[in-house]
Amino acid sequence: MNFLEKMVIAIDFDGTIVEDAYPRIGKPRIFAFETMKRLQRDGHRLILWTYRCGSKLDEAVEFCKENGITFYAVNNSFPEEQYNENVSRKIHADLFIDDRNIGGVLGWGEIYQMITNEVPKTQKKKPKKGLFSIFQKRS
Repeated sequence: MNFLEKMVIAIDFDGTIVEDAYPRIGKPRIFAFETMKRLQRDGHRLILWTYRCGSKLDEAVEFCKENGITFYAVNNSFPEEQYNENVSRKIHADLFIDDRNIGGVLGWGEIYQMITNEVPKTQKKKPKKGLFSIFQKRS
């Protein structure tokens, strides 16, 4: 994927941002908050899209704020949206990140790479110097 425009990304909470421990809040998944912060710095709008409601939803939103993430919207397509039972509950987003995807949720590093098309920088191995290094092929 290579998205030139900034996207609206809907992200599930339990099992995606944190390990699934519903109704409790699980441990943050590795790199979840770091990746979401980077996506926000890149200009993407993040929506919390979760089954949680009431006080359990408030706890999840507060947990995310404590970890540096304030969502563009929560369980809505945009902040000002008012729930209307005559309109579909599905929100509008360019991407949905959820542990219930076919195949499950990817690691957050993989998610970021797919969204940005960024390839991780790797360092080339330096040849070892040793007794037999004179017999190694030079490139």
